Amino acid sequence: MVDVPATAVLVHSPYLGPASLRPLADALTALGHPVQLLDLRVTVNAAPVHQRIIGVFVDALEDSPVEGELVLVGHSGAGPLLPAFADALETPVRGLVYLDAGLPTPGRSWRDDAPPELVARLKSLSREGLMPRWDRWSPPEELAGLVPDAALREEITAEAPEVPLAFIKEPRPTVAWTGREAYLRLSTAYAAEAAAARERGWPVVELDADHLAPATAPEPVARALAELISRW
Repeated sequence: MVDVPATAVLVHSPYLGPASLRPLADALTALGHPVQLLDLRVTVNAAPVHQRIIGVFVDALEDSPVEGELVLVGHSGAGPLLPAFADALETPVRGLVYLDAGLPTPGRSWRDDAPPELVARLKSLSREGLMPRWDRWSPPEELAGLVPDAALREEITAEAPEVPLAFIKEPRPTVAWTGREAYLRLSTAYAAEAAAARERGWPVVELDADHLAPATAPEPVARALAELISRW
């Protein structure tokens, strides 16, 4: 019997778009690994964001030609939603991979655990209930350092939506996921999450890269991701 590899479903951060993961999708395809890259930007333009993003996620996969089991890969802010995504699907999910991402905090909001100074800054920068685009949270030179290629940087920032401020106050879905989970750390900013994953007994791979490496250095990220998935 031939073992059919699970399709890697790449889920971008609510604060970015599919351009942040498209190079990774191409690199996985080049390795011969089936992949599906979703575009969930339409879900984050109005509250309740969690409810909307889960609904569109399920619709997008049901309308896709994907067959067989899935592995859900959530980057950055998509990580805390992975159990809810898996729970809402009828298609079997082999496991969840947190890609330099936050871990689930069922019933708690992003604001509950975020640094108070960052919450206050986002509030001060918000206009008409909308937070600034993610690339405007930091000085321009920081993003230029992460994404030196001007064309790629423009593609990523052009997709970044203005997310409602209400999103950071919304309690995250309360879903009990008992299946496989793994963590792929790319940046030092997510060292604590990787350590927590290791304490839970998950497979953990750590790369000396940065948060946007799925776009800027997709080949090593794809190899590490494929290796994690192959363990299942």
